[in-house]
Amino acid sequence: MKLTIKGTNIKLTDSIREYIDKKIGGLEKFARAPSTECWVEVERTTYHHQSGDIFRAEAQIRLPGASSIRAEASEWDLHQAIDKVKDELQRQLKRYKRKIITKRRGSD
Repeated sequence: MKLTIKGTNIKLTDSIREYIDKKIGGLEKFARAPSTECWVEVERTTYHHQSGDIFRAEAQIRLPGASSIRAEASEWDLHQAIDKVKDELQRQLKRYKRKIITKRRGSD
């Protein structure tokens, strides 16, 4: 899976890149197609207000064909936002995989 990471209003350190690669890159086992692409954007939503959900993570995975899945989360901690996005993408990928398997079995 090709992974593209973008940071908005935040400096992407090596530790953040490694964390995203570890979490989101681990979803590759659910989407094994070679043409799978994933875009991840992490951002700090504001510098002024220091309480509440100030970090946002968003990811989109383009799957073979014309389908794609997308998830986003806002949290007070960047790592928690990335974890929530990973969990949602994993849920959607499992659903997509079940749908593809059901279509193949139904056409026999």
